[in-house]
Formats: sequence, C-alpha cells, structure tokens
Amino acid sequence: MRDDFHMPARSSAPDPKTVSAALEAWFDEHGRDYPWRRTRDAYAILVSEVMLQQTQITTVLERGYFTRWLQRFPDWHTLAQAAESDVLKAWEGLGYYRRARNLQRLAQVVMEEHAGVFPQEHAVILSLPGIGPYTAGAVASFAFGQAQAIVDGNVARVLARLHEDATPVDSTRGKELLWERAEALVKAAADPRVLNSALMELGQTHCRPTKPACDLCPVRRECRAKEPETLPVKSARTELSEVTERVFFLRTKEGVLLEQESGSRRTGLWKLPALPESTDAKLPPVLMKSRYGITRYKVTLWVHEAPKLKKWNEACELIPHAKLAEVAMPSPYRRALESLMREREGELL
Repeated sequence: MRDDFHMPARSSAPDPKTVSAALEAWFDEHGRDYPWRRTRDAYAILVSEVMLQQTQITTVLERGYFTRWLQRFPDWHTLAQAAESDVLKAWEGLGYYRRARNLQRLAQVVMEEHAGVFPQEHAVILSLPGIGPYTAGAVASFAFGQAQAIVDGNVARVLARLHEDATPVDSTRGKELLWERAEALVKAAADPRVLNSALMELGQTHCRPTKPACDLCPVRRECRAKEPETLPVKSARTELSEVTERVFFLRTKEGVLLEQESGSRRTGLWKLPALPESTDAKLPPVLMKSRYGITRYKVTLWVHEAPKLKKWNEACELIPHAKLAEVAMPSPYRRALESLMREREGELL
C-alpha cells in the first residue's frame, strides 16, 4: 500500500499537463536506448511495433530478430518482393505468424498504392491492412511527431492506476476511458514522441504488475492509486482449453518427412506430420512428449514412431537434411525435431 501521509491535497483527477511534463522530463533523463528509438523511419518503427506485439523486448533484441529482419528486408520494396517462405523463415521463433504475413501485405500496399512512401495522415495509416489504433498511433507519433495516443498493456496499467479506476480495461467502457486519457496526455505534451515512449517505459520499469516502484515514479504526486497492485482490473479470464496433438517422426538417408500446414494460423509453415486417424486404435510407440501454449490452448504434443502406411498425406514432403534449417517451422516442432535428431543419431530408414 502507498504511503500518502505527506502527499498534498489533490483534485479529483490528475492534471494532464502536469503529468505529461513530469513524464517527458523523466524520460529525457532515464529513457532506455532501443534501436527503434534512434530513428524516424516509419518502416523500421513499424517493424519493431509488429514484432513487439505479444513478444517481449528481450526476445526481439537479444535474439537478434529486429536486426536480422532489417538486414534481410531493409525497406518496403524488399519486403514486398520477397518470397513468403523467406518472410516466414525470418519470423521463425516469434510465433503468431499472421503478423509476418500482414507486414508483407502492408509493404505491398505501400508500394502499390502509395508509391513506396508510408502515408503520414493518421486516418490513412489506420486504413492500411494489419494496422489497428495502437500501431497507427505509435507510427504517427514516433515517426512523424503527431499528437496521437497509444494504449498497450503497459499504458493501460499506468493510466488505470493514475486515475485509480477499477473499470475493467478490456471492457468497452474501460477501453474508451483509456483512450480518452491517453489522448488528453499526448495533446498536453511538448513532444508526443517522448510522452508516448515515457508512458510505455514507466509501465515496463516502475509501474510493474507486481511490486511497483512507486517511490521512484515521476508522477507519484499525481497518482491516485492507494493499492496499485489491485489495478488494472480485467474481466474474467477465459480458461485454457487442453488439446492433444499426435505427430510422427520419419527420417531416411534422403531427409525428414514434414507436412506443410494449410490452416489459417500457420499456413505455409512446416511441421512433423500428423498421425493418421486410422492409427488411433493402436498407436505407434511414443518417442517424446512436450507441452506448449498458443492463444487460449494448452497443447500436449506426442511424437510417435512412423506408422506403416503405403501412402502419406499429399501435404507431406521429404525435406533433404541440408534444407531442414531453411524451412520455416513453428518453435514447438523445431525443438522436437532437433531433439529427435540428436537422440536418434544414426538410426536411418
């Protein structure tokens, strides 16, 4: 619980101008140095924003995804012209592959409809494929210095605590309030780019979900939260559904049998082939078992020995050993494949 004994009397709501000024001054002194903060290039900024959706900063930076992507696809033109298989391979390990496809589709639209120049008008940015309110606001403010609001998980937490608001942040009214308050702050800011960066930075560093560093917070005098760890409030969470997935491992001297996916989530990616339903009555021996999560599912992945079938699914293909590293594959299957390759070295059909 916060100790407000020495806090001065305050009005019913934080003052946007006071909060913005304090955040900007704090960020100028303490803001962390990320590569996308050193540029005004809309392409690089948008790539970073898309990568950071549902992915931690440490993953994007420390594993080199952002740097490798810009080396491989340095601009809209290069990305628009790239083979989808190359795009998916460069994204491998980040998950949610629809983001990569949307990014390439966006590049194609920028080339075809905007002559390779990313538009600056907020309404036009918002109309582009794969661009939502947060991303539109981020590019408009970070690349073009416009007073456009952003609200992500970190910003939502800061704003809910700042206003001591228990309205569920994922409800319709909660979202409206968050955007209204974010807009009030950015319009009161001297530099929208700095203000939006500061809001996210504060949520990442001080205004954490647990054990927030309230004593170090630059806006603690304006913050209304008495018990910050109780905020923000979210609606009841959807329970994770348990899913069982059975695949098999077949390796020969020529290569490894893989199956190309066709579902909406992982179209074009390769995986270990699904175990045919006809084998369910007496399953082949299990080689390994693993668990992974995806959206609202918790998946148990069973890898079996290859069943004795005369014919494989038409989506299956024997991938040469030398090409295995080049095909795009979801992380759970990549880990399983690499583990099996190590464990069963020398066992070839």
